[in-house]
Amino acid sequence: MHLRSRFLPCVAAAILLAGPWTATGWAKQTASPQTTSAAQTVQQPSLTVDRDPVASPDPDAAAPVGSGAEQAPVGPGGPIQKGAGGKYTLRTDAYEVRLNATVLDSDGKSILTLGKDDFHVFEDGAPQVISSFRHEDLPVSLGILIDSSGSMYDKRAAVEETALNLIKLSNTEDEAFVVDFSWEAFIDTDFTNDIDKLRQGLNYIKSSGGTAVYDALVASADYLSKNAKHPKQVLLVVTDGEDNASSATLEQAIRRIQDLDGPVIYSIGLLFGEDTDKRESRHARRVLETLSEQTGGAAYFPKSIKEVNSVAAMMAQDIRTQYTISYHSTKPPALGGYRQVHVDAKAKGMGKLSVRTRTGYYPRVSGDSSPTAGDATVAAPSTRSTDVRP
Repeated sequence: MHLRSRFLPCVAAAILLAGPWTATGWAKQTASPQTTSAAQTVQQPSLTVDRDPVASPDPDAAAPVGSGAEQAPVGPGGPIQKGAGGKYTLRTDAYEVRLNATVLDSDGKSILTLGKDDFHVFEDGAPQVISSFRHEDLPVSLGILIDSSGSMYDKRAAVEETALNLIKLSNTEDEAFVVDFSWEAFIDTDFTNDIDKLRQGLNYIKSSGGTAVYDALVASADYLSKNAKHPKQVLLVVTDGEDNASSATLEQAIRRIQDLDGPVIYSIGLLFGEDTDKRESRHARRVLETLSEQTGGAAYFPKSIKEVNSVAAMMAQDIRTQYTISYHSTKPPALGGYRQVHVDAKAKGMGKLSVRTRTGYYPRVSGDSSPTAGDATVAAPSTRSTDVRP
């Protein structure tokens, strides 16, 4: 017997709260202009107080003293503070955006030789200044989500082997947790880099029930945001069909993950077999492609169970060779709203290059407890148990 930790089913309530919000964020409310009567007088600012946010040409000269306390000037990003020597410093509320990017040439081959100056980042069409650039094998916090619906029974052994091979091919400092989902999502192994513990967790999974992909992704993304040790975060979802049991829609799931400034999603769609419905298969393929495209990941569709293992090698290579680009958004996070991100890469003699990264994000304000951040949590071990397969 094995007791498993269950994701609380509060995902749906939080998603419904987020439903009516638009990509432009909160609507601004403006008060109607107030009319000033003739009897009212307007207090003029003191002309003896220096309010010009420019350093005095003579820092040793005594500043004129007004009748009241001097107020610090305010800039678009916050207060302008006066320091030693009469110089002013503008404190901005800058939001750092981190992008994991894969660059491909026209043949789909990864390009691994680019430098910082070869990249250009745009947010809502405005150019951004790259503040940090790294191209190295950074450790990852990884969530492995495996469909445990009834239709996955015959594919379980190959999927388990693929998941373990992915870990073996990854950075030794990576950490991973295992989730299985059907009607609900359960954590079978918490964060670890111990192959034996991950194998044990995979063996506890029993195939039965429906397929709640979206709910499992939202809960797992929330778990990553609260518990991951590494800033680079990835979710791998393995499924053989379309969602038929989630309380969330595809659009709501993507929005929630973007609200969390969330992880890159990689997908493996096992959409083959004589009994596969072609219409459902096409729809499931589009769904997995959309989830990966919106978050900067990739979707893989092996044609048989024999190809699944090679997919793990391609995925591990992609994750370990990405460029990590950071910039400070020119828009304060307090403005809210969805920001579209576009990255270009150009280098002499390489022809047309394409960059795969997330398409946008919602800024997270420090200390913000609004429902946009997501409230899906992990409960204490539940009493639900499952048989261990030999």
